[in-house]
Amino acid sequence: MGNANSCTVDDLQAVEMHLWYKKFMTECPSGQLTLHEFKQFFGLRGLDSEADAYIERMFCTFDMNKDGYVDFMEYVAALSLVMRGKMEHKLRWYFRLYDADGNGCIDRHELLHIIKAIRAINGKEEQNLSAEEFTNLVFDRIDINGDGELSLEEFVEGARSDEDFMEVMIKSLDLSHIVAMIHKRRRSI
Repeated sequence: MGNANSCTVDDLQAVEMHLWYKKFMTECPSGQLTLHEFKQFFGLRGLDSEADAYIERMFCTFDMNKDGYVDFMEYVAALSLVMRGKMEHKLRWYFRLYDADGNGCIDRHELLHIIKAIRAINGKEEQNLSAEEFTNLVFDRIDINGDGELSLEEFVEGARSDEDFMEVMIKSLDLSHIVAMIHKRRRSI
C-alpha cells in the first residue's frame, strides 16, 4: 500500500467520475434525463422564451444519439468537453450549439438569439452594447468573406482572435455551479 496522501490523477478522475455519477443518479434515478429534468438538473427553470429555446438546443447537443434523453455517458462526455476539452473541440461544439438550424453556418439571427439567451440566463445585460450591437460587432470582426454567415472556419478563427466573442462563448455554457456542487460533495465525503 502506498502513502494514503499520495493520489494520482487517475484516482482523482475516478473520484470525480463517481461523484458525477452519484449526482446524476440522485437527480435522475432512471438514468436518463428528459428535457424537463435537464433544466432542473442545471437550475435553468423559469427562463424567458429565448433562453428556454437555447436550453432546449443545449439539451439536443448533449443528446448525442438523438433519442430524446441525456444518459450518463452523454452527460460525462459533454461535461468533460466543456470543462476540460481542448479549445478546438470546444469551439466545434459551440458551433454546433449555435447553429440552430443545422445548416453548417451561423447567421445573424441565430447569433442574436444566442446572445439574448445567454444574457437572460446570466441575468445581466451588457451596459455598453445591446445584443443587436454586439451581434453586429461580431459579424463585422469575424465574417471574413462578408456573406452574413459564419462558417465553422470563420467561427473558430474569429473566436481565437476576438477576446470579447470568446468571453461570451465561455459564459454561454457556464457550469461553475455544477462544479461547485461536485466539489462541495467531495469535501463532505
